[in-house]
Amino acid sequence: MTTAEATEPGHAGHGDDATPREKFRSVTRDIAWVAEMPKPPKAWYVALGFALILLAMFAVSIYHVITTGIGEWGNNNAQGWAWPITNFVFWVGIGHAGTLISAVLYLFRQHWRTSIARSSEAMTIFAVMCAGIFPIIHTGRPWFAWWMIPHPNDMQMWPQFRSPLMWDVFAISTYATTSVLFWFMGMVPDLATFRDRSKSKVKQVIYGILALGWRGSARQWHRYERAYLILAALATPLVLSVHSVVSFDFATSQLAGWHTTIFPPYFVAGAIFSGFAMVMTLLVPARSLFNLKHIITDAHIEAMCKITLATGTMVGCAYSIEFFIAWYSGNEFEQFTFINRALGPYSWAYFIMVSCNLIFPQLFWIRKVRLNPYAVVGICILVNIGMWFERFVIIVSSLSRSALPSSWHYFVPTKWDIMTLAGSFGLFFTMFLLFFRYLPVIAMSEVKMVSPEAHAGPDDHH
Repeated sequence: MTTAEATEPGHAGHGDDATPREKFRSVTRDIAWVAEMPKPPKAWYVALGFALILLAMFAVSIYHVITTGIGEWGNNNAQGWAWPITNFVFWVGIGHAGTLISAVLYLFRQHWRTSIARSSEAMTIFAVMCAGIFPIIHTGRPWFAWWMIPHPNDMQMWPQFRSPLMWDVFAISTYATTSVLFWFMGMVPDLATFRDRSKSKVKQVIYGILALGWRGSARQWHRYERAYLILAALATPLVLSVHSVVSFDFATSQLAGWHTTIFPPYFVAGAIFSGFAMVMTLLVPARSLFNLKHIITDAHIEAMCKITLATGTMVGCAYSIEFFIAWYSGNEFEQFTFINRALGPYSWAYFIMVSCNLIFPQLFWIRKVRLNPYAVVGICILVNIGMWFERFVIIVSSLSRSALPSSWHYFVPTKWDIMTLAGSFGLFFTMFLLFFRYLPVIAMSEVKMVSPEAHAGPDDHH
């Protein structure tokens, strides 16, 4: 083995004949190597180039819609909420897995979360960034968005706190703030490690500023762990509250197909479902690309597959309960709405939703499928497609046929709808790829703390 190979992860310290203690000692080097390597793999450049193209498309589409008007989208009088709000609900849901993994599983002392928590937290922040853009530009007058902030002004304009859309402002801003604090605070010890390992003066200064003077003293660790626990406790209710509030945008209306109390738990289960699918879509290729399979192991992927299977089954149950409620209520408008979803002009979208969210995830019952990275990524991509169509079916199909047949309308997206949706993925992937390259992608300190070698005595060889 050459000297160059010995310094790269995947060679020294965790071969087949490496002892657990050697693997333990190599954790810091292997994770730091992702940011320290002189040149990332070519696949990273290809992915970043593609993401930047989509990001440019996003910027162009937003500029065009703001300067020309939202009439450039396919929205119409019947379907005023179409792709923009579909995209908003989709991206909010994507961010839920990060909070669940970081906060809820931390409080329940699930140690397997440590290898995937940091990337999930970053994914949460970037997804919320994408989500927050859509309601603002959907109003058609984004320069008036500051009216939604409660502050004294000479016009005596105050937010309408009875509006569910106003609740979104507070829910998303609280979620974003807590997620950023939780993510950044967890990185402080690892940023200090990057500072101490950096050979570049510029990197030492940048990482040093971000590390906030961390020196790893016992007092600092004590304060850190207490503060981290408090933030985890504060973030845990957000797992249930944020997407419940988003569901109130629909559930508090009188529209058939929306006016139902099942929406809050249904939306939360769907959010966790799509969030875990996105985590695996990102981390399964990334762990192979950056030689992190010994840290993000098959056991981690298998555990996430099981959670995806469980939440997907909950979502499938919610689909059947919706039909039961519509039938049991005896309300002919509710019954017509759900029959129209399954057999009407949007039946193709409904069956894409059911196939991707209910049928394909059942393959995770098979262990060989859970251990096959290609199958896992393929199913997770289908899940995210299905979850986007779920929001599309709820929003667009319910609005397409109201009580008056004269108001019926079939929604057709324009190229600007498609560009805005595709471009939002460009923003998300660009941010995630840059994060993966320049910041600690795995919580080194947490991975080491939960390792058996961290608690082994001098004569312990297990």
